Amino acid sequence: MQLYSWNVNGVRAAQKKGFLDWLRATQPDVLAIQETKAQPEQLDPELRQPEGYHAWWSSAERKGYSGVGFFSKTEPLDIKLGLGIEKFDSEGRTIIADYGDFTLMTTYLPNGGRDHKRVPFKMEYKEAFLDYANALRADGKSVVFCGDINTAHNEIDLARPKQNTKTTGFLREERDWIDKVVEQGYVDTYRHVNPDKEGGYSWWSMRSGARAKNVGWRIDYFFISPDLLDRMENAEIHADVLGSDHCPISLTLNF
Repeated sequence: MQLYSWNVNGVRAAQKKGFLDWLRATQPDVLAIQETKAQPEQLDPELRQPEGYHAWWSSAERKGYSGVGFFSKTEPLDIKLGLGIEKFDSEGRTIIADYGDFTLMTTYLPNGGRDHKRVPFKMEYKEAFLDYANALRADGKSVVFCGDINTAHNEIDLARPKQNTKTTGFLREERDWIDKVVEQGYVDTYRHVNPDKEGGYSWWSMRSGARAKNVGWRIDYFFISPDLLDRMENAEIHADVLGSDHCPISLTLNF
C-alpha cells in the first residue's frame, strides 16, 4: 500500500503545474495534501474528485489559507474532518481516516511566523494532535500520521542548522515535541530507513535558488506507531517532483 503526502502550496496552482498528471502517473493508494488554500466549490470537478479516488476536503474558514485534502482509492471505514476542537478545525488542518488495519491522520501544522507570535498556537495544536493519536493507540489502533509538520527535527534535517536556531521550524521547543513523539515509540520512517543520510529535504525557500542548491529543510514526515514497523517496506522523499516549494514524500506498507 503506497501512501503519499505532499504540501502542494495551493492546490489550484499545483493543478496548473501538472498535479493531476502526476497523480495519474504515480497512482498512490492514498494521497494526503496540505496547504490547499481552497474551498471545494472553488475547484474543477476533476480536481475536487479525481477519477479513481474517493476525496475529502477540510478547508479553512479564511479563504485562500491553510486546508488539507485526502484522496483514497479504497474508501476508509470512517473519515473525520478535524480533531473536534473548533479553533484548530476552523483552519482546516486535520483529516483522520480509519482503514481497519491502521488509522491515518494527516495534518498541516501551523507556521510559527517570523515574529514567533503563532508558536504558542502551533505548540498547542501539536499537543492536541498527539493526544488524539495516543488515544487511538490506547484503543488498540495502529497509527500512521503524516503531513507538513513545519519543524526540522535535528541538525541533519536542514542545510543550515546553526543559522536557524532562532527561526521557527527549528526552535528548541518545536524540536522537543518531535523528541517526545519518538520517545513515545513513533517511528520517523524516512530517518529509520536513512539514519545518516544528509541532504534529504522536502522543502526549499523560493528565494535565492535554494532548491537548485539543495539548501532545504526536511519538515514533511510519515510517522508510524511501533507495531507497524514490520509492515514498512520503504520510505522516500521525491525531490525530483516539482510543482510546489515542497516535494512529495511516501511510505510503503505491506498488509
